[in-house]
Amino acid sequence: MQTQTEITDAGTIEAASLLETHFGNEQPIATVPYSSLRRSPLNARTKPLSGIPGLAANIRAKGLLQNLVVHEMKGSRGKQRRYGVCAGQRREAALDLLFEQKHIAADYPVPVRIVSEGEALAISLIENSEREGLDPFDVLRSYRMLAGEGRSIDYIAALFSASPLTVKRRMKLANVSPKLLALLREDGITLDQLAALALADDHETQERVWFDAPNEWQRQPNYLRQAITRAEIDASRSRLVRFVGLNAYEAAGGYVRRDLFSDAENAGFIADAELLQRLAGEKLEAVAGEIRAEGWNWTETRIERDVLELNRYDRLDPLNRPYTEDEQREMDALTARQDELAELYDALSEDDENAYEEGERIESELNLVTAAIQALETRALTWDAQQMAAAGAFVILDPQGSLIIERGLIRPDSDAARDPDATTVGQTVAALMEANRKPTPVHSAKLCQRLSAHRTAAIHAELIAQPSVALAALLFRLTPVAFPERYGVGPGHDYLGLNATSNHDALLKAADDLSASTAWSIIDAQRQQWLAALPRNLADLLPWLTGQDPGTTLLDLLAFCTGTLLDGVTGMEGPHAINALTNALQLDMTRYWTATRASYFDHVSKARIVDVAMQALSPKVALDLGKMKKGDASATAELRLAKSDWLPEVLTDREVPPVRALGVRSTPDDETDEDEASVEETEAQPDAESADESVAAWPYPTAAGMADAETTQRTA
Repeated sequence: MQTQTEITDAGTIEAASLLETHFGNEQPIATVPYSSLRRSPLNARTKPLSGIPGLAANIRAKGLLQNLVVHEMKGSRGKQRRYGVCAGQRREAALDLLFEQKHIAADYPVPVRIVSEGEALAISLIENSEREGLDPFDVLRSYRMLAGEGRSIDYIAALFSASPLTVKRRMKLANVSPKLLALLREDGITLDQLAALALADDHETQERVWFDAPNEWQRQPNYLRQAITRAEIDASRSRLVRFVGLNAYEAAGGYVRRDLFSDAENAGFIADAELLQRLAGEKLEAVAGEIRAEGWNWTETRIERDVLELNRYDRLDPLNRPYTEDEQREMDALTARQDELAELYDALSEDDENAYEEGERIESELNLVTAAIQALETRALTWDAQQMAAAGAFVILDPQGSLIIERGLIRPDSDAARDPDATTVGQTVAALMEANRKPTPVHSAKLCQRLSAHRTAAIHAELIAQPSVALAALLFRLTPVAFPERYGVGPGHDYLGLNATSNHDALLKAADDLSASTAWSIIDAQRQQWLAALPRNLADLLPWLTGQDPGTTLLDLLAFCTGTLLDGVTGMEGPHAINALTNALQLDMTRYWTATRASYFDHVSKARIVDVAMQALSPKVALDLGKMKKGDASATAELRLAKSDWLPEVLTDREVPPVRALGVRSTPDDETDEDEASVEETEAQPDAESADESVAAWPYPTAAGMADAETTQRTA
């Protein structure tokens, strides 16, 4: 987004050089009488001039040292030619003052360069931008006039050494309602506010959103955008848009409200949520058809990965077929190269000035080789006809909009699920062992509470920006209560604690670092704004509420208040009911939380740190961390993951995998007191999966209006 300074500094290359660069020296300097000069309607500057008396005194003492740039005015003929001053308005005003003071005569010779009318406006804009910063209103007006003359975006961009995107942004601002542009001249509106209003293509909507805002704080740019795009989907954050593609959506007739002032990928807003949903469903079904053609008994599609639903299915293990001769040769070559690279890495000397660059190169190649080995191992996994006849597959979208294929799933009510002989004896024994194994927790109860408090605050911050989802969330909690004949009793554990108790203190108690987070700063800023707007006395609250706009003020207040009722802090690792809201909001927790020593690594075992490195970085990094002391491994992990988007499973909708980090053995100083206590704490708690088993995530995690009848059935 351009600031006012960027607008007013357009074309700050030396004016004379610009004129010569863009218009050449074909027009020689001539002299015309002072009386033939007129103010040009093509002059970019319209704001009152300043400093004219001083400039006039300087011209009287030293003469006019620099020529004016003029164009011939329409209607001037013969000896009565008149010239409009398109560059040099302040000097012309100084000459006017000298003439009034009788210091110069009507025939005073004025040096000028005469240009065509088509060049006049561009020259004026360049010249004025260099000498005295133009008012933003004048800059926008001039760009619009240049475009009105038929000048292309590329021409204007080259003229002022600006990018085409910058020119498009200025043109977008220039086409905002004239009433709002007039406010810009009076400093009654900022460029950021104008950019937000430019999201609406029609002047009527722009004016309505601005002038009908009941409170001044609702004219902040983010609220103006919300008012315009309230029922639309932010394309830059939508998993469905990433999956379907904006081009495919537009090719199907969908409208995108473009946001030229955002640097985000896919910046814009989807207006037809139903069309986007249909396209996503069709694309998923096409993939499901390909999976079904493999021979599976059934396939189903899901718009999101619901861990609780998947846990209700038994799983078959794929078979490992022998490698072909070519595959075996490829595997031998890859493993030999992997060993060779590991030896080269270990042989690097710290005294070698090129060791760092060489280490980076070796590590990069080692990662590629390891990935190729894993891909070859995956290729050797297969399913036999008996397995595929008894099982099926899910085609699912992950939070990033990528496909996940879950094969080998046995439906709970199928014959294969009831008949142990339908699976292999080894699979049955493995399933029994897995069921009887007491899981060792990866995260302690205290750390789970800390992380889930951050997740709850982030959801509150997102609800502030998406009040329609807050309304849907509240109704999801209230509707089963109002219609028990349809839904029966409500969920045993929900994400809203409707007990009129704010979660403010509870969140801070669960996470002592929360007050310094991005989410908390958003929440606190909103709290202060509402405190300033709300009446002081409770008796005045209801009259005040009834006088507010239900579509803006009341909905925004509802979103904030709903966020204070969120019940998302938990001491267990399993999926939580609040995941339904994270999906509906398309929450990106990487905007609100980053793994550091203080926030994560100091609270888990070294084996977990190594396991994280395996997931997020590479086997080589994991091996290096495994050789370090716990404190050094924590510090190194923080540095290596600084630019990663890795998140612990507690902050996502994934299950927490067991720690398997390369057989790392802990030394006495590797573990924290919290690690030692985590097993006891978890054993004393109810099982996370069974506690949340009745709660299913929303199948369509988009803005209001995206859900259909399937949502009602699943949330029931």
